[in-house]
Amino acid sequence: MWKSSTEISNSIFYPLKTWAEQSPGNWNMLLGSGFVLLLVGLILLYVYRKKIGKADERTNQIYLKSAYIMLFVVVLCDIIFPKEYMWQIFFLLKYSFAFIASGVYLGVLYKKDFFN
Repeated sequence: MWKSSTEISNSIFYPLKTWAEQSPGNWNMLLGSGFVLLLVGLILLYVYRKKIGKADERTNQIYLKSAYIMLFVVVLCDIIFPKEYMWQIFFLLKYSFAFIASGVYLGVLYKKDFFN
């Protein structure tokens, strides 16, 4: 009746594993897209941290919330992603998603605070 989290994770990510193992080109495409996502997340974080400004009473709360979002995404990805196979790719994607989520939060907050 109830499936374990490992069974659910395998049913979601096993097709990705079979696709990535079909050829080295597929594996490289997956790895390259992971690095692009990581780069996008790092750029988002850097740009919006510079735009928001130096640390003070207001920005410290913003940066703490941003770090909390990163932690939440990392923990969520640890729960969802399988640990038996392709852990290097999922490690890269986990931190890519965390940086992107934090950067998007900073971007939304920046637009809300400074353009309204």
